[in-house]
Formats: sequence, C-alpha cells, structure tokens
Amino acid sequence: MLSSNCTHSFPPRPFLSNLSRRFRVSKFPPKSLHTFTHRIRINEPHHRISTKRWKISCFRNEESSSGASNPEFIDDFLRKELEKPEIDKPSVEKRNLISQFREAADVVFKVIGKPWTVPWTAETILQVMLLWIVSFWFIGSWMIPFGAYMVGISKESLTFRGQALFSLLTDVTEGLAGILILKRCLSRFRPLPSDWFKFSLKGNWLLDVLLGCLMFPLVNRLSQFNLDLLPVLPSTPITLSSVEQSILARDPVAMALYALVLVVCAPLWEEIVFRGFLLPSLTKYMPVWCSILMSSIAFALAHFNVQRMLPLIFLGVVMGVIYGRSRNLLPSILLHSLWNGFVFLDLMK
Repeated sequence: MLSSNCTHSFPPRPFLSNLSRRFRVSKFPPKSLHTFTHRIRINEPHHRISTKRWKISCFRNEESSSGASNPEFIDDFLRKELEKPEIDKPSVEKRNLISQFREAADVVFKVIGKPWTVPWTAETILQVMLLWIVSFWFIGSWMIPFGAYMVGISKESLTFRGQALFSLLTDVTEGLAGILILKRCLSRFRPLPSDWFKFSLKGNWLLDVLLGCLMFPLVNRLSQFNLDLLPVLPSTPITLSSVEQSILARDPVAMALYALVLVVCAPLWEEIVFRGFLLPSLTKYMPVWCSILMSSIAFALAHFNVQRMLPLIFLGVVMGVIYGRSRNLLPSILLHSLWNGFVFLDLMK
C-alpha cells in the first residue's frame, strides 16, 4: 500500500520503482514524476523531514486530481505543516491564563468559603423575606403600639425607662417572629445540612473577629463620607432618638435596657435572618462573593436610613466573609455586637 512505501527511508532503486508504479496508477505525467523524484534527491540532504510528513504528502498526492501535479504543491504543504506549532501558541497562552484564573478562584474560595447546599428554591427565599419584612413592620408599627394603647399607655408619655422597656419588648417580639417564620417555612426541608444555623465555640474564628474589629475606623470614615454624599436636608428637623435622650439624661436603667437591645437582641436575630438564612440561600443562584454583597445590601436597607447605607453595606460584607469562612453564626453575631457596643459608647461621649 501507499503508506508502507512512503514511510520507508529512500533506497535508490526499490523506492523509485514503487514510487513510479504508484504514480502511474495515479496517472501522473512522466515529466511530473521526473521533476518530483529530482526534487526529492535535491531536498533529502537538506531537510530531514519525518516519515509522518511524507505519509501525509503521499496521501494528498493520491487523492489529488491530475491538476495537483504542481511540483510546488509539496513544498507549500510541508511549509504549512511546519508552521502549525506557531499557530497553536495563542491557544497555549489562553490555557495558561485559564489555569491561573482557576488558581486565583481557588484562593478566593478558601478565603470566603464555598457555596452551601440549599434544599429550597427562590420561592421559599422570597416567601421568608417578605413575611419577615411584613412582620417587622406590623409588630413595630401596629401590634405593640396598639397593645400599649389598649392598656392605656402612650409611648410619648413614658419615662426614659419606660421607653427603653418599650423598645426592648418591640425588638424581642420582632426577633421571635422572624425565628418563627424561619421555622415554619423551612420545616418541610428538615433535617437541614449540618452547616446551616450553626452556633459553635469551636474553630479558629477569633482572629477573624479581631480583624473585623480593625475595620471599625474605616466604617466610621464611610459614615462620614455617606453623610457628605447625602447630607440631611436643612428643612429636616433634627430630633434626638430615645436612646440619645436616655444617654443625655444619664439614666442607668434606661441605658442598660438600650444596651441589651443593641448589643444582644438586635445582633442575634439580624444575623440569623441575613447571614444565617439569606446569604447561604443566595449561593444557589450566584457566587458566594455576590451573595455576601446582596445580603449586605438587604441588611443595610432593613435599617431604613439612607445616610448609613455605605457603612452598613461594608459592615455586612465583613460579617458575611467571616460567616462564610467559619460557617458559624457566633463570630458574626459577636462582631455585630461589638460594633453596636462601639456605637453606643461613642454616643455616650
């Protein structure tokens, strides 16, 4: 066959005999055959072309029509074959870039953690968050005030201690309602994976909390930047919150009750909702870093204060990264409590 003839070295007579017989079958003109064998003898000492190249060339000559007997055809084909590695260089560089990107992604995943196993769909996520928002608004704006009105209590007429107790009752009720909503909506998915709503003292998360505390001055700078970007309108009346009024009055009982609300209650249920449920649920539909950002934006919007959006988003990102690394709600709750305590102490100055 042709392949056995073409892949041998070039002995003087047998090769030419076989070659001439083959080219007669292919109807090569005698002049073209003479030119072809002459070029082989001239080029053989100068080009040690592999047997694979000659095998390909022979097949190409066999399949070609009589018009392909141009003696320059073989040289052009071999030149193109030899240039192929040059063409493949961009693809090699592209593969190297892809591998480098994957290595960088692996490093990021080690820092912020991998996606959670989410047994529910977007419908459940939306249901939980909408129910929580409605319950938060209904309890704070209607249920507790209406209950106080039914027993003959007006919030405006309360003392500092009464207002602090009123705030504690409202916050505890809102937190319990949020936890009950989670329990009710997620009951059909039990048992949940082990890294959901985890509270544990184990793990090397104390360093992460300390590093998070180092971010507090930056959060303060962002607060000032946010105020400069979106200042309070001159027509807006400046009023002191009940917390600030209690601090100014130096009422120790009222201050202790407000500290309990800010340092214990609010961080607990806010972290359960935003970091414990929303953040890992979003990883079913987006990368972890994007889930951290989106849950942080929702966390900032839940405070209903445009002048504090940027610092709260940044703080939410820090707590989200800590939670993603540890898969433990305790570190993010602790950092949240420390931040609220820092703000409370700053108000006392």
